[in-house]
Amino acid sequence: MRSQYVWPVILFFPVLLFQTTILPLIAIRGIIPDLIIILLVYYSIMLGQMTGTILGFIYGFFFDVITGSLMGTSILSLTITGFVAGYFSNENKRDIYFKNYIFVLIVALCAIINSLLNSFFVSVDLNTNMMSLLLNLGILPALYTSLISTIVIVFYPKRNFD
Repeated sequence: MRSQYVWPVILFFPVLLFQTTILPLIAIRGIIPDLIIILLVYYSIMLGQMTGTILGFIYGFFFDVITGSLMGTSILSLTITGFVAGYFSNENKRDIYFKNYIFVLIVALCAIINSLLNSFFVSVDLNTNMMSLLLNLGILPALYTSLISTIVIVFYPKRNFD
């Protein structure tokens, strides 16, 4: 197996550990950024739509098994997120996506999709207003995740030496 397909799976475990242990400490009103989405979007753009979809399934499976969440919710939401992020995979535009703020917008779109799909299956409270559910479980986590994703733009190499 090629190392470009193994590294995304290996990097998932430290990111999951960081997200479940340290990120809740910087939560703003219970909202934490989703680093798994940032990792998934990055590799979906770099490796293509098919790889992003498969990687989303793998990430969702491991996330559900390790965290003990409702089995299948993260699998479905991360698989669809990887599929959507893979639409932006284009060999000619990869450097453009990572060097300016288009990456942040792609992460925002994917984070909204992931949050809405996840909250649709996990949220059981029928007394909650639909707009507050959309805002608190969909848009605010996506904005926080997008803000954190600017780190990728800062540390992405500015020049290729190929």
